[in-house]
Amino acid sequence: MGIEQAPTKTGKESARGLRKSAAEGERKTEANKGSDLAKGADRFEERARSSDGKGAGEKQTG
Repeated sequence: MGIEQAPTKTGKESARGLRKSAAEGERKTEANKGSDLAKGADRFEERARSSDGKGAGEKQTG
């Protein structure tokens, strides 16, 4: 849930903490990897391909 959609103050604080935690984890992963992680559609394609070597489009058609 996004920070703006949280119905309570506690929910908004939790959403902020989750976002901050995720950003810290991503920074650590990028530092260990030595390069930035793919973002958006590139990241989706990278994750789809990593599981079995096929891209998302290839999985849909075949």
